[in-house]
Amino acid sequence: MTVKDLDTKAKFIRGFSDKTRLQILESIKENEKTVSQIVDELRGNQSNISQHLACLKGCGLIVGRQEGKYVYYSLRNEQISEMLTMIDLVFSQVEKEIDKCDSHLY
Repeated sequence: MTVKDLDTKAKFIRGFSDKTRLQILESIKENEKTVSQIVDELRGNQSNISQHLACLKGCGLIVGRQEGKYVYYSLRNEQISEMLTMIDLVFSQVEKEIDKCDSHLY
């Protein structure tokens, strides 16, 4: 694997590395939603949510579908949904060790 491939993979994984982005992904996991619906559900502000949606779109994790004046966001494909489920499964297995992770980052 080349350095460029690793850089691209790191950008993709970055989409999963923020609490708000994970909340958005979970929010649209079952049904597509508009920005307003996501903002209401997450109790966030529209500017912040829109920035995170742009990041998720740029990472290739979500797509937007224009209908009239609204854009409906959904996961790019079923594999992204399966990835979220897999993250939950692995997390449940390593949850107790995660506290040790921070001490090795710096």
